[in-house]
Amino acid sequence: MALSLYSFTLLCFFFLFHFFTINAYPVHHNYPYHHHHHPHFASHNYRDALTKSILFFEGQRSGSLPSNQRITWRRNSGLSDGAAMHVDLVGGYYDAGDNVKFGFPMAFTTTMLSWSVIEFGGLMKSELPNAKEAIRWATDYLLKATAHPDTIYVQVGDANKDHACWERPEDMDTPRSVFKVDKNSPGSDVAAETAAALASASLVFRRSDPTYSNLLVTRAIRVFEFADKYRAPYSNGLRKVVCPFYCSFSGYQDELLWGAAWLHKATRNPAFLNYIQVNGELLGAAEFDNFFGWDNKHGHADNFICSIIPGAPFSSAKYTPGGLLFKMGDSNMQYVTSTSFLLLAYAKYLTTAHKFVDCGGITVTPNRLRALAKRQVDYLLGDNPLKMSYMVGYGPRYPQRIHHRGSSLPSVASHPAKIQCSPGFSFMKSQSPNPNILVGAVIGGPDQNDRFPDQRPDYEQSEPATYINAPLVGSLAYLAHSFGQL
Repeated sequence: MALSLYSFTLLCFFFLFHFFTINAYPVHHNYPYHHHHHPHFASHNYRDALTKSILFFEGQRSGSLPSNQRITWRRNSGLSDGAAMHVDLVGGYYDAGDNVKFGFPMAFTTTMLSWSVIEFGGLMKSELPNAKEAIRWATDYLLKATAHPDTIYVQVGDANKDHACWERPEDMDTPRSVFKVDKNSPGSDVAAETAAALASASLVFRRSDPTYSNLLVTRAIRVFEFADKYRAPYSNGLRKVVCPFYCSFSGYQDELLWGAAWLHKATRNPAFLNYIQVNGELLGAAEFDNFFGWDNKHGHADNFICSIIPGAPFSSAKYTPGGLLFKMGDSNMQYVTSTSFLLLAYAKYLTTAHKFVDCGGITVTPNRLRALAKRQVDYLLGDNPLKMSYMVGYGPRYPQRIHHRGSSLPSVASHPAKIQCSPGFSFMKSQSPNPNILVGAVIGGPDQNDRFPDQRPDYEQSEPATYINAPLVGSLAYLAHSFGQL
């Protein structure tokens, strides 16, 4: 039967929520899928890629590194973060190749890592503890950032001043300015995404650490109430700080619905379901957009799926000649990884519900969704015209000059003396390969014609980001399982 769960159209993410509220498999259960979805021959070692996709997060850590830190060329950094406002904001992640901690993409990264574990954690085997550790590194920080009621500390570091230097995080001496949203300068988008992050993570830790899980969900509720009560996009009050880096272009309405959906999943409180039903149209549930990323969660489930199926009547997605989904020139791979994850999560639901998607009379089966997701992941891992893996450290050929300060500058171990702000740019402009391999980092990727110059100043194509990797973790777990590698 064709898909028709509600008489009114809900958001893509809420629709997805409906299915995994019912059909998500706890991380301690056997997964219901068998290996028959794909032939047993795998062109890639998805298990190796999974390990590396999680390891990457250790290279992005800020704060005091633990004794079991595996990316050992990194050292402690940002140990006084928060001092500018007399709060403890040590920890968390640098979002990409610079040394700023941006709260909005960090929260979305956390939500997508958590969703990866909620959907596919039962398949991760020995990588599950590492995935949970990556989530906890973020949630420990988000708990600090939300410690004061009706306030969220949403950024540490002045991005413009940070970007004027090319420094290792261990050396940074640019201002560690602290920026917040509160009643007087609200930010419903970043606040509701933070609530989503905390709520989704509470599900990850519900069995293994119930006390921590309860802390996360309790905080999520409080943060969501703040997001809903004081409504405005955070880039109104913080425009000079967060723009053009993580400006909120799509508004805050989608995050409010997204946050409510996660809270419904985490609490089973019907008030959150009611919130979505009452506010859905008002907050933009009728809008359609086939982007899904840190800023944008608009889109109807079936419309989203149909828009990205090549050859479907309403398909609007563009693909490179080599077959990569192409949304935009700047950090395109984030849309590849998020879309691939949605395809696999949706296919999981359709299979369980014995449903399919009707795209203008064309039947799209769960296996077709899985095949498209696999094709995207395989392209990322090296099945492309350049035979280039866009995951650093995976495969025989991968980017050598990624746009990342810590990776491109000599490590503290090899060069203990401080490397100053301006002299660092000689390393940025160098044609030499990065001395420190940021294993698992997935970068912005090729252009619309499958070209990739591998030049360090080219941040659009050569910069990694936490939110590129986060949804990929779930997809790789599914693929590794499907081919019997886990």
